[in-house]
Amino acid sequence: MTASEEFGFGTQIRKSPFFDATVRWGAKGFSVYNHMYIPRDFGDPVQNFWNLVNDAILCDVAVERQVEITGPDAAKFVQLLVSRDLSKCAVGQCKYVLLTNVQGGILNDPILLRLAENHFWISLADSDILLWAQGVAVASGMDVHICEPDVSPLQLQGPNSGEIMQALFGAGVGDLKYYWLREYELDGISLIVSRTGWSSELGYEIYLRDASKGDLLWEKIMAAGQPWGLKPGHTSTIRRIEGGMLSYHADMDINTNPFELGLDRLIDLDADFEFIGKPALQKIRHRGITRKHVGLLISGPAMTGSNTRFWALEKDGQWVGKVTSAVYSPRLEKNIALAMVDADVAALGTEYQVIKPSGNETATVVEKPFFDPKKKLAAN
Repeated sequence: MTASEEFGFGTQIRKSPFFDATVRWGAKGFSVYNHMYIPRDFGDPVQNFWNLVNDAILCDVAVERQVEITGPDAAKFVQLLVSRDLSKCAVGQCKYVLLTNVQGGILNDPILLRLAENHFWISLADSDILLWAQGVAVASGMDVHICEPDVSPLQLQGPNSGEIMQALFGAGVGDLKYYWLREYELDGISLIVSRTGWSSELGYEIYLRDASKGDLLWEKIMAAGQPWGLKPGHTSTIRRIEGGMLSYHADMDINTNPFELGLDRLIDLDADFEFIGKPALQKIRHRGITRKHVGLLISGPAMTGSNTRFWALEKDGQWVGKVTSAVYSPRLEKNIALAMVDADVAALGTEYQVIKPSGNETATVVEKPFFDPKKKLAAN
């Protein structure tokens, strides 16, 4: 039996170009994200965390599908989708952006990559933005072409990722700035490399532009990384919660607005351009929010794994919100969590009861991110 036959949700769930390589290198479990398999289990998640923060890991994140927007009106069209002012987004630059609907609800929080003046990729979290963008284009009357290109990213993340990248691409890659990109060719493999990633650590995303080279690219990176302790891995829930990084469908969804998440910096309501959701967000800014996303410390013994459902939060016997993401941090030696709570009980130091299947615990509102709040590890 081949690796491709060992896991099966059906042919409607797509496999990445790196799928067989991840199975060879020890992937034991997968989940589904953007209608694709994503590796979620390479053994002990705590060891995966230590591999990430001490050395480096290589992750198959081909599920971060790209929506490619080209054509004479591409820049104008992308600005219609995105709430952040892109007038100063240079060719070769990346931006963390929000896409909102007409009610101001968040549809996705992707990374935007500008490859040319009128050539963009929107690197997606888990939602069907290709269909959204194509629908908006029909109504916009703009001259754009929108598709999902043959592009699949890997994430090389961790403190040793810079050395590994230089072993692969030469010393020049070392001056690639945070949230910028470059085109590379590695032994005939066409790539885009960006200084981005979903880990809060130093890291890179390597976008493969030819799916037939997936196995070859994976093996080349793993071979180059062996002197620096590179391990195969998966995106670390521990590290992303430590860093306060948000997960779509967990920490936010279509009914969440940017103000509730403290992401005001990503919506330019006073700039001289229109985007979908702008009038609604102006009204929300005026009237204020009723919910707020906060960080929590949860009492009790160290959690095993992470929450697989939203845990209710109560104060004085009344429901006041829910835990959206929770995990035990072995570095901080604490149970840490992200939660959405009523805004009038969201102050630092506020205590709640967490209603868990294994028994109730006390949770206290604290500052987030929990570790490296200025993102010095990723940005420097």
